[in-house]
Amino acid sequence: MNFKQLSKQILLSATLICTPLAMLQAALPEHGISMYGELKYSQGFQHFDYVNPDAPKGGTASQDAIGTFDSFNPFIIKGAAADGIGLIYDSLLTKAQDEAFSLYGLLAESLEVADDRRWIIFNINPQARFSDGHPVTAEDVIYSFKLLREQGSPFYQSYYREISSIEALSERRVKFSFSDSQNRELPLIVGEVSILPKHYWQHRDFSKPSLDIPIGSGPYVIDSFDAGRTINYRRNPHYWAADLAVNRGRFNFDNIRYDYYKDGNVALEAFKGGEYDFRQETSSKQWATAYSGAVFDDGKIITRNISHENPTGMQAFILNNRQTYFSDSRVREALAYAFDFEWTNKNIFYNAYTRTHSFFSNSEMAAQALPTADELAILEPIRDQVPAEVFTQVYQAPTTKGDGKTRGQLRSALRLLKSAGWVLKDGRLLDPDGNQMTFEILLVQPAFERIVAPFTRNLERMGIKPTVRVIDASQYINRVRSFDFDIIVGSFGQSTSPGNEQREYWHSVTADQPGSRNIIGIKNPAIDYLIEQVIQAPNRAQLILRTRALDRVLQWNHYVIPQYHINSYRVAYWNKFAFPAQHPKYSLGFDTWWIKPEKMEQ
Repeated sequence: MNFKQLSKQILLSATLICTPLAMLQAALPEHGISMYGELKYSQGFQHFDYVNPDAPKGGTASQDAIGTFDSFNPFIIKGAAADGIGLIYDSLLTKAQDEAFSLYGLLAESLEVADDRRWIIFNINPQARFSDGHPVTAEDVIYSFKLLREQGSPFYQSYYREISSIEALSERRVKFSFSDSQNRELPLIVGEVSILPKHYWQHRDFSKPSLDIPIGSGPYVIDSFDAGRTINYRRNPHYWAADLAVNRGRFNFDNIRYDYYKDGNVALEAFKGGEYDFRQETSSKQWATAYSGAVFDDGKIITRNISHENPTGMQAFILNNRQTYFSDSRVREALAYAFDFEWTNKNIFYNAYTRTHSFFSNSEMAAQALPTADELAILEPIRDQVPAEVFTQVYQAPTTKGDGKTRGQLRSALRLLKSAGWVLKDGRLLDPDGNQMTFEILLVQPAFERIVAPFTRNLERMGIKPTVRVIDASQYINRVRSFDFDIIVGSFGQSTSPGNEQREYWHSVTADQPGSRNIIGIKNPAIDYLIEQVIQAPNRAQLILRTRALDRVLQWNHYVIPQYHINSYRVAYWNKFAFPAQHPKYSLGFDTWWIKPEKMEQ
């Protein structure tokens, strides 16, 4: 996936304008668009390869959610949006989950794009309708971008900053123009935005959380809900796009329900008791020890590991660089020695995980060898702004033998801390003023306490006084959005085609925007430069080189303490589901599953 930013002011209030065709570059209508290279699916294709086009429709699929919800508006930073709310919305284009980054027409039946990608025109399908029967028009597209940029999450402001204008060329024809022709991703990512109905939102307050049931154009509508406890989506029998090639074999359940639980342990027991029927497991301990018993032995519940080819990004202890302690890279580097992954993996995770060293792990974008001459050419302009190790060493997070003996690790940490002005005295790590280092590790999942415990013990051996606090989901979301934390456990997901989202993750402009994804608080001109290099990559080969360069600079600044990853989905489900023989490379593909006809009434 991707997200944008950069220069100039964006004009999102474009009025209806009839632009003579002579003023437009010649561009033939296309059924899809790829970031680089050719589309896998040609004009007139019947369905994606990873679906069953004849899958039966019907039945109910139920899943768990953790915490609570108080809003049906996922586009703002206020409130906790209900899980699955994206099911009610369509976008101009939709992604093929077996291609690195290719999009095909959904609300837009075709598109026209300039050779230099300076503009793109979307031709809206004349059959496109919102769930209340109103047609989807160019006005709705323009209004959606205006609304999201002006009142939505800060993400939208930075991500779509390079849109210079949006024009309605006719009722169903809308043109986006861009200020930067080197940003190849922009024409694609504007096609991924959920389109909102102007007639519904123009008289409502978009900026506030609300449980008023919204209108969308997607395959499902909200059928019923119990605020904070459960929400049920019903497949729209009049869904306008049900027979499009991009949707054939998808969205097969008549109903999709999410039940909310206080924590994962309670949710797991409810699952085994038949309260809901599909679950993704994130705990290696639970996966290894809790999925047993009569319902598993007799085949009522099935467990599966489904491999994928997604980049796994970076899960880590995230250090808030806005805090005084963590503004010094030597301190950040030192703290990483306290996390003994090898011992943790063996004794807590049942050796289920692989250590993460890269922000682009499990992908060809990961910096896993010394930079080549071509990559050095990218790095050379910022040589004086980055750690010297970027050019001379391959980063690897601190490792141990896994025997629990970390004395050597902690000595290395204390040497770094001493160079940063800290001193170990009477078992306490003190700054020059005699104050002990102390900070809070903030958690939202109680299950993570067992993972954090060995880490905090090692910190205490270094003379540090850490505290661990577990809070509820609403408090946690609000504190993270306002950057009110010292250390949290979090992750930065990556796509097969990194781009605009890198600005939202690491760019200086987003560091002080509450609700942005730059939760680390990075303000680094060298990283800003490399982000723009990634976004402006002219081809796939350069994208890989530039992303590796960005990876190196992020690694050697020690912004996080890397944790671990796994390249498969761990799923459990009651034996009522069926799915295609071919899974998509880049997603779980649950929207392609169906319920066995004989199980629909059970």
